[in-house]
Amino acid sequence: MFKVGLWGGLAAALLLAAALAHPSASARAETAVDLELVLAIDGSASVDEHEYRLQMQGIARAIRDAEVVEIIRSGKRGRIAIAFMIWADATVQKDFSPWSLIDGQASADAFAGLVAGFPRRVRGGTGIGAGIAEAIRMFDRNGFRGDRRVVDVSGDGSETPPREITLLIGDARAMAMARGVTVNGLAIQNEERELATWYLKNVITGPNAFVMAVTGYEDFAVAIKRKLIREIENLPKLSMMRPAS
Repeated sequence: MFKVGLWGGLAAALLLAAALAHPSASARAETAVDLELVLAIDGSASVDEHEYRLQMQGIARAIRDAEVVEIIRSGKRGRIAIAFMIWADATVQKDFSPWSLIDGQASADAFAGLVAGFPRRVRGGTGIGAGIAEAIRMFDRNGFRGDRRVVDVSGDGSETPPREITLLIGDARAMAMARGVTVNGLAIQNEERELATWYLKNVITGPNAFVMAVTGYEDFAVAIKRKLIREIENLPKLSMMRPAS
């Protein structure tokens, strides 16, 4: 009996030591950042190949811009966590990047390279609600702890009716509110001239949430840089559309 108790106690001690040496993922320390940001990019059928590339190249150009990098470095911690997701039809699986830490020009260039070379693998209707919901889920267990969480959604159309039961834009907005996530919008008004107003009423939510609008994809690169600066700095800009208080 003594031997069984001895070996049983030794085994328990070894298991405890192993657990302390290799904590579970939930127990591991998360990297503190100023901002956790998901770029939710429109890959629906209304976006042709040229327009898709203009989006991706515009984001890459903005991320590696020296002004954007300097603003990231000027934050309290001097770093942000960032990832992107391509969304389309609500019933189609989304496409994701891994999360990246940007804390200087080298890491910004690396992430920009990932964006610029990312292939297009999703198409279909405009399932913006399901896209935003999936972007919000990307914050779960991403290894970072930010002062703010923001989804930056861009697109050229309002939500299309789903072919089957799925999560819609109102549900996604409520999900963001419940989790304290800010959703901002960049409306590309090449097909729907009042799309920014629709984004204002139906998409954005959270502290300092705002909408920016461009008339076409050719203006995307300039707009996304302004939008990123606004999101990283977190300073209200009265010239941008915001919800009525």
